[in-house]
Amino acid sequence: METLPLNLESKNEIITYRDEQHLVKYEHGIIDELLSAIDNTNLEKLSWFSKFGDRIRCITMNVHAYRKGLEFGFTEIAFDQYGWFKRPEFLDKEDIKLGTSDRYGEYSVITLGRGENHVWTYALHYSFGTAGGGSALSVYDKPFKSREDALTFALKELKDMMTEKIGNIDTTNYKQPIILATLRAIDKVLVSRIQLALF
Repeated sequence: METLPLNLESKNEIITYRDEQHLVKYEHGIIDELLSAIDNTNLEKLSWFSKFGDRIRCITMNVHAYRKGLEFGFTEIAFDQYGWFKRPEFLDKEDIKLGTSDRYGEYSVITLGRGENHVWTYALHYSFGTAGGGSALSVYDKPFKSREDALTFALKELKDMMTEKIGNIDTTNYKQPIILATLRAIDKVLVSRIQLALF
């Protein structure tokens, strides 16, 4: 789509975009905000939205990213060279490796990080052997009140994923020694946390 100067005459283009695109839930809300600002001649609000891009899709995605960042206390509005919202940098990042060794594919990693407002989250890189996946820390991840809450949730998620693959007949992708070693490592972390809590 071509660039769109966001102003009081933008209503028809915004409606056309809304009606022709398959929007996700958050986009509907932002589109409604844009239309409301036009209907109410709220030039200040339109000017604020204009800071986030020159195309409707860019504006909606960047505004959503900014608002998700606010949940973690990130308030800076900055863009990369392509006009997309810059990923905020989480603080106090920590990697917890779980598995058999540092050889590629033989361990999973829980990455913890906190936002500016001390709200925490986590990301997983998980390996079943050959199969696996993961993601980086992101403002789209689930927020937690503390590091301990984030770690508890991450350990449970990883344990559930590994437990589900026990006995999988595809032993090329789901290597049972790696899965079992990861589960032992998770249990070791859980036991050490319980012991720390007792003292």
